[in-house]
Amino acid sequence: MSTRRDTALAALRDWSSPGRRADLIAAAWQAGETTVSALAEAARITRPTVYADLRSRGIDPDHRRPKGTTMMITDLAPLDIEGFTGIYATTDAEFDAAMLRWQAEHPGAAPRGEEAYTEGMRLAGVMDTTARYADVRDRLAHEQIARAERDRLLHQVELRWEALGTATAWLAAHHAYVVAVDEARIAIDMWRERAESALGRPFFCATPRDEAAYRQIQEAGHPALDQAHADLDQAPAETADRLRTDLDQAHERRTTLAAQTLVLAGDAR
Repeated sequence: MSTRRDTALAALRDWSSPGRRADLIAAAWQAGETTVSALAEAARITRPTVYADLRSRGIDPDHRRPKGTTMMITDLAPLDIEGFTGIYATTDAEFDAAMLRWQAEHPGAAPRGEEAYTEGMRLAGVMDTTARYADVRDRLAHEQIARAERDRLLHQVELRWEALGTATAWLAAHHAYVVAVDEARIAIDMWRERAESALGRPFFCATPRDEAAYRQIQEAGHPALDQAHADLDQAPAETADRLRTDLDQAHERRTTLAAQTLVLAGDAR
């Protein structure tokens, strides 16, 4: 946890008045803590109250930025770096085509001479770096998409639960809430898989050729990967377990409350 977020949560735990609490909720959110259950636990309030406090301070929890992420790389524009697309299955053919183009542009160079060898090594660096870049970028993008969907569906659970308070078709609204809980569970598991995949495949430049190729990729308009990888959750299994536990505990408590409502509804018939 970042020092700023840690400090913000510590201050939130010491709130003493409702107005001050809303300010501290907003400060913790802006410091990077966008998990509503963590904010609710720190302030010792309910999740709906967290949403109300955020909105009272002009923050729309429906449009949260994935926690800790400073940039998004979900725009997966096709790669074409000197003919290299980053697709492993076609790298050999792309390399051969690149060498043929170079030889056509340098008719005086010996096919097996030093100049051709130097260019071949450079192209090999571009080929390898582009393929690794494509793989890592896709994994990071899938993690970011899964994380945003995870947070959206967890928020949807809260919205569906709140809707029960004023629902006229109560059973239908409750079923929608139950479905939302199930979807959120699935989303947490899917995010964990994507996060572990992205975490297990770091991007690096081992040689000056790699670094030159990486600059070339960025100059072609594709994003750098370093910050996105650094922003990954370093313990996705633990985070997923915590989110599932929070979700299941809240659902168990709410199920008990809903059962009381159903009993009263039955008595009223």
